[in-house]
Amino acid sequence: MKEEDADWLIYHLLVKEPAITIEGLVVSSGLDPGMVYASLVRLDRYLLIEQDGGKLRVLNFGESLIHCQVKYSEDLPYTIENGVIKERKK
Repeated sequence: MKEEDADWLIYHLLVKEPAITIEGLVVSSGLDPGMVYASLVRLDRYLLIEQDGGKLRVLNFGESLIHCQVKYSEDLPYTIENGVIKERKK
């Protein structure tokens, strides 16, 4: 399976569940655990998902935009760490 197809499958499985574990994704996708993990890394890098504790979830559009702004704007006075907005350390 191509990476894009795996990412599409994993993303859509995540959309169906409010929060799911990596093990749950491996079972429901039927993919190799390494392929699932690689897909999750890519989806996280693209700011489409986040992991909170052991659960994964899809970011909504607004959350994705905020994460993108925080990641790429160095002049913002805040950052997001583990879902908490914090003052950026200088």
